[in-house]
Amino acid sequence: MTDDADRTGDDLPGDEDLAEMLRRMLGGQGGIDPDQLRQLSGMGIDPAMMQSIMRQLQAAMAGDDGDDGVDWSAAKTQALHIANRDGLGITAGARIEFDQAFALASLWLSEATTIGELAQTPRPITRGQWVEATLPVWQELAEPVATSISDALMAALESQTPEEMRPAIEGAGRLMRRVGGALFAGQLGAVIGKLSLEVVSGGDVGIPLMPTGEAAILPQNFADFGRDLEIEEDQLALVLATRELAHARLFRHAKWLRLHVISQVTDFARGVHVDTDALEDLASRFDPSSPDELKAAIESGALLPQRSEAQVAALTRLENLLATIEGWVDVVTADATTRVPSADRIAEAVRRRRAVGGPAEQAMASLVGLELRPRRLREAAAMWRAVTDAVGSAARDGLWDYPDLMPTAEDIDEPAALIARLQARQRGEEPERDAFDDALEALLDEEAGGQDDPSTGDAAGGDDGPTGPRPV
Repeated sequence: MTDDADRTGDDLPGDEDLAEMLRRMLGGQGGIDPDQLRQLSGMGIDPAMMQSIMRQLQAAMAGDDGDDGVDWSAAKTQALHIANRDGLGITAGARIEFDQAFALASLWLSEATTIGELAQTPRPITRGQWVEATLPVWQELAEPVATSISDALMAALESQTPEEMRPAIEGAGRLMRRVGGALFAGQLGAVIGKLSLEVVSGGDVGIPLMPTGEAAILPQNFADFGRDLEIEEDQLALVLATRELAHARLFRHAKWLRLHVISQVTDFARGVHVDTDALEDLASRFDPSSPDELKAAIESGALLPQRSEAQVAALTRLENLLATIEGWVDVVTADATTRVPSADRIAEAVRRRRAVGGPAEQAMASLVGLELRPRRLREAAAMWRAVTDAVGSAARDGLWDYPDLMPTAEDIDEPAALIARLQARQRGEEPERDAFDDALEALLDEEAGGQDDPSTGDAAGGDDGPTGPRPV
């Protein structure tokens, strides 16, 4: 047999032959014979590596519908595998317990807030049901980062390909992009699956993951939350059910709020750019048969560089928004559960848990570069308490009617000005003018002046001409 080093150029496959071989491999149309493998070896291409690429890419392309986007089926499969691995469901006793807790919590909550009840009945759900319900939102939040990583991986691998080989692999570009997306989707699924083992309710993470108007508790995780608190389960269930209902009611009432939160999260995520130097270094030694290094880099956040100033500002706005939402939920829940002896202890446990975050939440921060912890929760709750004491629940809840009424970061720092505005409104007084009012008045005056200008012809003088009398 002739050694690969002794093969002549006539024995080596041309670009068209190699491209056809790659298309067969990547398209799952069967293997290539040993002689073709030897030809690849003669060109300096590792045949074993090419066979591994075939297996990896065929798996990534399974069920391909021609879409260049990320295939999220791997995320769903992985998340559900983790969520359902214990095989536990909801017992009849737990279902009755939480149905009763939700019913009583709804009555108490209606005494503490003017925001109306939910149209849908709140319910206990399994971990798998939580995954199914929340996965669309997780995908929306993570897609900008997934796309950035998969596109950067494609570019990095192309940069490692010799110039003379690029025409031959041109058709594989979309497939390589999907490989990066599939790896990311798998990692996201693992994180979501682990989150399903930690979250206690639909609103536990702070962002609106559940469909609007839906409230739920996960009985499988309820016992873990209360294990070290030494609090009776019925009290714990009542407080957590009240918090969940308050969260769901708020997002159903302020229909603009869900989009507002999601938009701020995705705006942050779109600013995430992959560290191309780190990715190119990784691509130079990437082994498709053993993608553990790439998976570890994606999971740890090593491919995401430090945040830009714009991202820091976006994250600060998001943290203030989440703190404002959860601060309101804190105050309303406290007012609704005054009959529960351990309510204060439970509330403190919830605040500490949200401030620290669980392992899966920390993994999500590494994966997407986003921390979903409201760092100013206590300050926001203090603001809402001051507002409630000063003007009552109706005026307080009215701040959620329109986006421009919602408290700002400055109001969290110093709520006195916000309270003064609300009290003036209750007295029927005109609100104090601000810079926006002055700018708007100047703009209207300028437009009115333009209409009165004689040079505008018919608009100013009508049929009498520019010197005629102005119409009354």
